[in-house]
Amino acid sequence: MPLGQEGRQPWLLETSGLTKKLGGKAVVRDVELRIGEGDIYGFLGPNGAGKTTTIRMLLGLAKPTRGRVTVFGKELAKNRLDILRQVGSLVEYPSYYGHLTGRENLEVVRRLLDAPPERIAEALGIVRLEKDANRPVKGYSLGMKQRLGIAAALLGHPRLLVLDEPTNGLDPAGIQEVRELIKSLPEQRGVTILLSSHLLSEVEQMATRVGIITSGSLVYQDRIEQLKRRTAGRIRLAVSEPEAAWKRLLEQGREAQRDERGLTVPGGDDRDIAAIVAELVRERHAVYRVEEERSSLESVFLEMTGTGGSL
Repeated sequence: MPLGQEGRQPWLLETSGLTKKLGGKAVVRDVELRIGEGDIYGFLGPNGAGKTTTIRMLLGLAKPTRGRVTVFGKELAKNRLDILRQVGSLVEYPSYYGHLTGRENLEVVRRLLDAPPERIAEALGIVRLEKDANRPVKGYSLGMKQRLGIAAALLGHPRLLVLDEPTNGLDPAGIQEVRELIKSLPEQRGVTILLSSHLLSEVEQMATRVGIITSGSLVYQDRIEQLKRRTAGRIRLAVSEPEAAWKRLLEQGREAQRDERGLTVPGGDDRDIAAIVAELVRERHAVYRVEEERSSLESVFLEMTGTGGSL
């Protein structure tokens, strides 16, 4: 199962054989996560695939049945408190006191973390809630509540930020707010982010690296660019006398297929396609249309998760 082709490097977060059984059934099975410093790692999978269970093990909230979690080069089981002081998290929905203001909610968290008082203003500025900081949280929109939850997770100046479905339930404006905030954090604050989602479109717009989990098993892990390359398409040609044109391309040693809609050839660079068209024109074939057909990222995702296939 190819899960990335990078050379050996020190990972900020790494798991080995991470497995969790509930009632004798493995809900997470031999997961090997690799997250580099500065990554926005999109942890992607359908609902019920094992994302939240995995995240709970990464945060020490659930004990693995077997396997190891290493964060910042230290084993979590042996250095839990030291590691978690450098980790911020927002798992599922943020908890808050509705009758308190945003600033007061952050003050509660700050005292628990024993963070300096000035961190509150800094966190409010990062998530752009300064103007609403003195309003009761019960009057916040869902997007504002999510941003307040992220502010709370940032109070301790974490090196790693773990966000479980941070755009879940938000309207388009709220999704855009949270998305832009997340994208800005690695560069502006030096934070590495693990972001779980069941929405491919969200991960595609934010992540630099992606892992796909289905039925508790990690079936893909690599840079987001590598996933996009899997959508490489074919070129469809509408031509006169398609059978004769097809035979001519085969005689020239080119890979080509014919169906009721015309010819298809593998997608290549522009010069390859131009050479094919020129060859057909020399043979007096009329080329009516040249179209690129690409698989969507959605179809690739469904292939991995819908059939359990490993790529």
